[in-house]
Amino acid sequence: MKPKSLLALLIFFTCNLYAQEKNYIEQEVFIPTNSVTIHGTLINPILKGKKALVILIPGSGPTDRNGNNVAMKNNSLKYLAEKLNENNIASYRFDKSVLSFSKEQLASADTLTFESFINDSKAVISYFKNLKKYSKIIVAGHSQGSLVGMIASDNKADAFISLAGAGRSIDEILIEQIGKQAPFLITDTEKVLNELKKGNTVEEFNPMLVSLFNKSVQPFLISWIKYNPQEEIKKLTIPILIINGSKDIQVSNLDAELLHKSNPNSQLKIIAEMNHIFKEIKGDTTENMSSYNNPDLPIKQELLTIITTFVNELK
Repeated sequence: MKPKSLLALLIFFTCNLYAQEKNYIEQEVFIPTNSVTIHGTLINPILKGKKALVILIPGSGPTDRNGNNVAMKNNSLKYLAEKLNENNIASYRFDKSVLSFSKEQLASADTLTFESFINDSKAVISYFKNLKKYSKIIVAGHSQGSLVGMIASDNKADAFISLAGAGRSIDEILIEQIGKQAPFLITDTEKVLNELKKGNTVEEFNPMLVSLFNKSVQPFLISWIKYNPQEEIKKLTIPILIINGSKDIQVSNLDAELLHKSNPNSQLKIIAEMNHIFKEIKGDTTENMSSYNNPDLPIKQELLTIITTFVNELK
């Protein structure tokens, strides 16, 4: 090949790659709230016209905008945001507030309540609504973020998506999990939860439950336990999409069905062979668990198809 031809070919490939990389605009967006500044990533497709925006709310724990935390790295929310862009849907995903705390604020991390997450999400929704840049604002909450999102969406968002969200209050779920893992602790667990439901902290309890009912965690549980997802989803009059995976080992299909039953106007989709973090699982629990720390494993394509169809059908 002649040198000039080779140069032209290199220029062509370079320009082509540049064009592919620039089919969206990705930027850091910082949103102030009453307690902290939320750190997140906004992806805007560059195609002309107003786009719908999906706000992705992460699950429990110190989870970041990509769906990762100290115990796992799977990039579930990152992949979801990037795939939404390919379908001409904008997205904003953000870190849980504790990850945005300064060194001084970390000392007060124990003062966080479930309402803190709700208020943070309301601030994010209001920020983008006030921009008046998007055709629709859709809130998509994952796992714990589902309950946060459905409460924050009321009278604020244009639609709501529950991604692997629980359909029962946290006390019911904890009792179920203890029943499976350590049934001899059920009575002790119920005693503590009964007090927390009354708004009382508990000084003495079975030491085997310390990781669950640590004194510093109890105020947060008290604030969380009073919200029943079935009651909260009833309040929504906006379009609702409820999604769960048949291979979800954290949230059962029963939870999705309970949410759907509580608001019959919702759509319910159970995706075969999808787990809690949107990955395809064809094998056993070992494969399922290993996916939680496989950041290179893509998310299930059917999830994107269902969400895209739901968003595009919004009026």
